[in-house]
Amino acid sequence: MLKNDNRSILSESEPDNPNKMFKIGFLINPIAGMGGRVGLKGTDGVSVQKARVLRAKPVAIERARDFFHKLQSEVEDIRKNIIIVTCRGSMGASVASEFNFPVELISHQPSDVTTRKDTEIVCMEFVERKVDLVVFVGGDGTARDISVIVNSLSGRIPGFIGVPSGVKMFSGIFAVTPSAAAEIVKLYILGQTDAADFEIMDADEEHFRSNQFSIKLFGYLPGPYVPLKIQGAKQVSPNTDSEFDNQMGVARFVAETLGDDLVLIGPGTTTKAIASVLGKKKTLLGVDLYSKDEEFLDVNENQILENPMFNPSKCWIVVSPIGRQGIIFGRGNQQISPSIIRAILDQGGKERIIIAATKSKLESLEGKKLRIDSGDAKIDERLRGYLKAISDYMEWRMVQVI
Repeated sequence: MLKNDNRSILSESEPDNPNKMFKIGFLINPIAGMGGRVGLKGTDGVSVQKARVLRAKPVAIERARDFFHKLQSEVEDIRKNIIIVTCRGSMGASVASEFNFPVELISHQPSDVTTRKDTEIVCMEFVERKVDLVVFVGGDGTARDISVIVNSLSGRIPGFIGVPSGVKMFSGIFAVTPSAAAEIVKLYILGQTDAADFEIMDADEEHFRSNQFSIKLFGYLPGPYVPLKIQGAKQVSPNTDSEFDNQMGVARFVAETLGDDLVLIGPGTTTKAIASVLGKKKTLLGVDLYSKDEEFLDVNENQILENPMFNPSKCWIVVSPIGRQGIIFGRGNQQISPSIIRAILDQGGKERIIIAATKSKLESLEGKKLRIDSGDAKIDERLRGYLKAISDYMEWRMVQVI
């Protein structure tokens, strides 16, 4: 997550300095996250057209609104010290103008379907206007583009915060939720954050869609470090015999717990082991629905809800948290949407959600806690508390969800 784990004070500004104005660059990738619930695993390249054909709904604009709604309440006492520097239209101003902050508009008019070139122009303006912090709404592709662009410019931007809105978010620069991003901004303005260089990671979407996991480090971005509010970079599970044995132990115990009921199984190597024990095929990086006799592979939200076999009172959800981040919903498994989770909570209960995690994965969790960012604050609140995590055969523990 942190390059060399070096941390220093990011902002030396004092909260009682009435003359200091904080320029916050704000950028939205409007198409980020559209592919999640429809099962496309991203919106790079032509996938945005596919997402629209599948009636995918925009995600980033609402995530941006969530961020500003929280920021509005967080910085009420210091609002006069904040200027939002942003682009016209859907890349920023369409949302920023809804909230009571001074807005400084960049002259660039983005394309109807935004591209990396739009991001490049906006980042160049951020440097020219000497912003103190950039808040961007997007996923790993957005973070990668920003990293490549800003590291090629001669000017400098002190820090970045990602508001999570993508399908896959393995990079360390993202806040856990839009609300957490707003809280980090407040702490930054008050001079109460440390600095870190965060890894910018991205997966190859073509490999992703063909069930291959290929992830690459693209560079680093500086940003404010606040424990438990920054998600950190994904940690890949160790490829060892003991880890494999542990996964199979988890898989056997989960399979015995499920019985013959319907089950939704999220992505991952541990969940693939569970499907193997059940005698089923598994989409490594997708969500699959199984009955005793049938399997529905790589399903999206609508395919789950419209399946005649889907009975929320008799359906399990099995997911594995992302390594180190500990996020159980909202990262790579958006097909298991708030509507699906709500139906199972209402009719089956919280005990119908099983966390499958090896001992090494549980030990790697920051703060030894699980986290959630389903896209629905009410669902997130219902899942906070404790969930059962199966960690080996006949072994489980209650793990706190924050």
